[in-house]
Parts: sequence; C-alpha cells; structure tokens
Amino acid sequence: MAETRFEWDPKKDRENQRKHGVPFEFAQYAFADPERVIADDISHGHDEQRQFCFGRVANGILTVRFTYRQNVIRVFGAGYWRKGRMIYETENNIH
Repeated sequence: MAETRFEWDPKKDRENQRKHGVPFEFAQYAFADPERVIADDISHGHDEQRQFCFGRVANGILTVRFTYRQNVIRVFGAGYWRKGRMIYETENNIH
C-alpha cells in the first residue's frame, strides 16, 4: 500500500496559521480519523476538483480544504469551523 503524501504552499500555510491558528502539517491528522467525512467543495472546484475533509483532531472537528493531485493531497486551508463540525456530526449520527 502506498504512503499518502501531503504538500502545501509555505506562504499559504503561514497565512492560514495567522488567520485560523492551524498549521497545515497539523491538518494532516484530520485524514487519520476513521470517522472522517470527505465532501466536494462545489464553490471552489472550477479548474480542478477540490474537497473538504472533516475529521476529529485533538478536541475538535477540523475542516481541511484540499485537492488530490497525482497521488498527493495538496492542502489549501484548515480551521475549526462550526459548519464542518455540523457536517461531521450529521454524517456520523452524533447528537
């Protein structure tokens, strides 16, 4: 089985840390949640398919915006957002 690789733009990572307090290196852990939810990002996927990963990391549900390019997950954004938590809880029947 091939190892999953991640990549991101370092400038975008610094900007995300400043705005949302989440480094992209930390965002990788959302994909390790066995209950994670993957959903299409229909508002940003015009040139390529973009998606969201909603996964439990630490004490919250982390939302990660990403695309999949040639067997590499490229991260665009990450944060602890209410909408992501609501989707995760709905999909996993958590009340």
